[in-house]
Amino acid sequence: MAQESMVQYEPVAEIGGGAHGTVYKARDKDSGQFVALKSVRVQTNQDGLPLSTVREVALLRRLEQFDHPNIVKLMDVCATLRTEQETKVTLVFEHVDQDLRTYLEKAPAPGLPISQIRDLMQQLLCGLAFLHSHRVLHRDLKPENILVTSRGQVKLADFGLARIYSCHMALTPVVVTLWYRSPEVLLQASYATPVDIWSTGCIFAEMFRRNVIGLPSEEEWPSDVSLSRQNFKPQKPQSITDCVPEISEMGTKLLSEMLTFDPSRRISALSALEHLFFTE
Repeated sequence: MAQESMVQYEPVAEIGGGAHGTVYKARDKDSGQFVALKSVRVQTNQDGLPLSTVREVALLRRLEQFDHPNIVKLMDVCATLRTEQETKVTLVFEHVDQDLRTYLEKAPAPGLPISQIRDLMQQLLCGLAFLHSHRVLHRDLKPENILVTSRGQVKLADFGLARIYSCHMALTPVVVTLWYRSPEVLLQASYATPVDIWSTGCIFAEMFRRNVIGLPSEEEWPSDVSLSRQNFKPQKPQSITDCVPEISEMGTKLLSEMLTFDPSRRISALSALEHLFFTE
């Protein structure tokens, strides 16, 4: 990660402010193509950037070599010294015009046909299986960071960034959406790749409509959390077919395997890709 100047990129518009800072659409003066710029301020020490940041960026660089069709492309990484104590690290990604939130909002009534949902889900799971095979958790999967190109290609964005940002999170008034967070993250239990499957299940249901699983049993409740199950009033689970009447029989099975409270029993991205929902 060389100390490079940002003069090659000419900002043209602000395309989103989130908990992690502002994202800009910019033009690469060399190629003329549009890119998305995401910057984070990192506290520097005598040796320069902290090793954790260098590692995370190196991992993103390594993933880039695989050129996966369902992963947003990282074009460049620039580091600019702001003060002796602070460096601005800017990640330069390919720019995709719309995210899944916009894509779903633009879908004409009565919503997306199941064949289209199947295609989007398959691509999303392909990207996720790739990340998980490289031991990368997304941690913050939601419709806003799943990009959809004009040709209907799904690209996961903002994976791996959670760790780069978490160490240097500025205090921000932005409220982070918790709708897609898995129970183990919300309960502050230990977590791994199943966190992303829970989020994917929420997104899958949202492609049809919302869904509720009820209060989990005592046996399923994690032992390594301070919040007791007694803090919640009993609630029966709702049937998926009542909440999502348009879903198919195999879709119902896949969704319930994704929205399994116990992460150790939740389906993996690789197994989900082999689910009969995709071949029915």
